[in-house]
Amino acid sequence: MSTPQEPGQDVPHRGLITVSIMLATIMQVLDTTIANVALPSMTGDLDASQDTITWVLTSYIVAAAIMTPVTGWLADRVGRRELFLITIVGFTASSMACGLAPSLETMVAFRLLQGVFGAAIVPLSQTFLLDINPKERHGSAMAIWGAGIMVGPIIGPTLGGWLTETLNWRWVFFINLPVGIIAFMGCAAYLPDVPRRLRRFDFFGFAMLSLGVGALQLMLDRGGEVDWFSAWEIWIELALAITGLWIFVVHVATDREPFVDPAIFADRNFVTGLVLIFVVGIVLLASLALLPPMLSHVFGYSTITTGLVMAPRGIGTMISMILVGRLVRLVDPRYLVIAGLSLTALSLHLMTGFSPQMDSSPVIWTGVIQGLGLGLVFVPLSTVAFATLDARFRTDAASLFSLVRNIGSSIGISVVTMFLTRYVQINHQELGASITQFNPVLKQAMPGFATNPQQLQILDNLVNQQALMISYNNDFKLMMMVTLFAIPLSLMLRKPRMHAAAAAPAAAHMD
Repeated sequence: MSTPQEPGQDVPHRGLITVSIMLATIMQVLDTTIANVALPSMTGDLDASQDTITWVLTSYIVAAAIMTPVTGWLADRVGRRELFLITIVGFTASSMACGLAPSLETMVAFRLLQGVFGAAIVPLSQTFLLDINPKERHGSAMAIWGAGIMVGPIIGPTLGGWLTETLNWRWVFFINLPVGIIAFMGCAAYLPDVPRRLRRFDFFGFAMLSLGVGALQLMLDRGGEVDWFSAWEIWIELALAITGLWIFVVHVATDREPFVDPAIFADRNFVTGLVLIFVVGIVLLASLALLPPMLSHVFGYSTITTGLVMAPRGIGTMISMILVGRLVRLVDPRYLVIAGLSLTALSLHLMTGFSPQMDSSPVIWTGVIQGLGLGLVFVPLSTVAFATLDARFRTDAASLFSLVRNIGSSIGISVVTMFLTRYVQINHQELGASITQFNPVLKQAMPGFATNPQQLQILDNLVNQQALMISYNNDFKLMMMVTLFAIPLSLMLRKPRMHAAAAAPAAAHMD
């Protein structure tokens, strides 16, 4: 693993480098959500079914999950600058190939390539931003970077919907071409070189980690489609995940030069930070996954209206991340993490009171509060988590943070989706039990409803709407409990020394 460059005061073209790096990073982050809304349009053009079209998402997620941990070794072997340029070119080229894909099979193959090339972009981008900035500016640099990262998940669905409706779904991928070209030109011209270091590649450790993580991601992504453990596929993937991860842990603990240095896990702050970023991953993308369908199915909002209603959430995050870049030098970062988690829990508590009769104001304000809370968590959390960690572990540790956050997101989305489906069935049965011809309230409000098909349809629609709303509220309550659990856990973090904290990277990124 290469030793990170000591950030200097006289790095030329720092602003242009930052813009170029962030363009590449936003391009990658945007692609994790922008394709979701285009899936229905792809289904017909690619001759796919509702079940098989989801492989467009699954292939990307699995490939990125497998390749993220190998970023540190590749950066040492190929060169950090060279690897970053390769990933930009590869990601842009595979995006164009996705846009030109004539069939589902070729689309899945090109999405696999996208995941392979995109996995290293975010960990490398944060490492470069730390290298080109002096230690006293690390907090501010990472706050601005994190604010830029938030653009992707927020505008992704809206931009994807607009491109699909205005042009066609292929432009969801074509849009990466100009962004990728500009990012490559800026990075190729100004990105500084970093010394390489050759180290042995632990093929066995990588194979076991890839098996475990890949099987876990497949299980989480496919579980809802095949009704979870009623299908043998899920049991096989669970067995492979447990086997691969268990062998990997044993291998890391016993091998002389393992794929991941076990010394990383001797740092209490870093390990606690991994747990907390796992929780943040659950809340962040699980809520992003729930809100668009809720606004569409319960409130009847269009794709563009949904994006506009959710936009203040991202604005709140960007504002708080910019402010926290200054606060992190003045306030104990642990207190900022606790404040951020508390605001996030408050927003989720308020969201449990959503009802179909309300307007968009509660969605907007709870989104702003949640955005402020999440923004308060990211930079301080990673500052504390990395403050006491040896600098030589920076790239590998950033990759681990990215991997753990992504796994948290996948688990969060799978769990809330599973509970949503089950809650809807239970709530529909309970609400529907009172819809009988013997109900005096219904008989008075809707005389003769039992023999009127139109009135029965109205009642059925109302029951479906209420059952769905209650189910979403139950999911918000579940995420609130997970967030509350993380607050006392954050007290396990040790207070960093200020000079150490300034040098810590903000690895709690949004990829």
